[in-house]
Amino acid sequence: MRVLTWNLWWRFGPWQQRAPAIAATVGAARADIVCLQEVWIEDGDSSARQLADHLGFHHVETSRIEMEGVGFGNAVLSRWPISSHEMAPLPSPEDLEEFRTVLRADIDGPRGPLQAFSTHLHWRLDHSAIRQDQVRAICRFVAGSPERSFPAVVCGDFNAEPDSDEIRMMVGKTTVPEDKLVFFDAWNHAGDGPGLTWDNANPFAATALDRNCRLDYIFVGYPKQGGRGHVTSAQLVGTEPVDGMWPSDHYGVAADLRY
Repeated sequence: MRVLTWNLWWRFGPWQQRAPAIAATVGAARADIVCLQEVWIEDGDSSARQLADHLGFHHVETSRIEMEGVGFGNAVLSRWPISSHEMAPLPSPEDLEEFRTVLRADIDGPRGPLQAFSTHLHWRLDHSAIRQDQVRAICRFVAGSPERSFPAVVCGDFNAEPDSDEIRMMVGKTTVPEDKLVFFDAWNHAGDGPGLTWDNANPFAATALDRNCRLDYIFVGYPKQGGRGHVTSAQLVGTEPVDGMWPSDHYGVAADLRY
């Protein structure tokens, strides 16, 4: 089973020209489950819906904030039916509120049910303490979700580098409230090289932030019986322009999981 996570950069930049490049890149990735961040949602339409229609997939989406009347949120697309979904708000100090969420999709896969989570944390470099609170909330949400026969798959733009306290919490290098909840970082487990998802080789990234780093992750819970959920490979997507157009300011991450 292949999982893809990608921040689509909402309607920033030449968003209408970027849409075909996004669709082509996601189609070429051949993922079974696609977790998206910075999807736009407007008048019953959305970037997630358009991608789902393009792929013939099912989808769910959520947003707690609008900019200029257009929603800004997360989504999950699935090759297989989505039986239910749930959203939880992520904590933030009132004066720094960014209205972040975590979205769970309950997926009826052909070899048993799956749970995929899509999230997006606070973005500022000096907001690590907020992101740590948000990681705790995500872990509580995952722990409180219906019982799983396949490891939880938590994807998103965490806006934090691998050695940060918030990512160390996700992979069990420091404690979270649910101390039995430990995730594998798919890239760290099976990727090759630094896995930069924010790279100044991408002109959209270079004009916004002069920094090369890994901010986007696929986390997978401890493998179940028979190695279900074991990460077998990981790769970046969206690292090249399509017909001269870069799809997003972020690169995506795809991982193959034993299913």
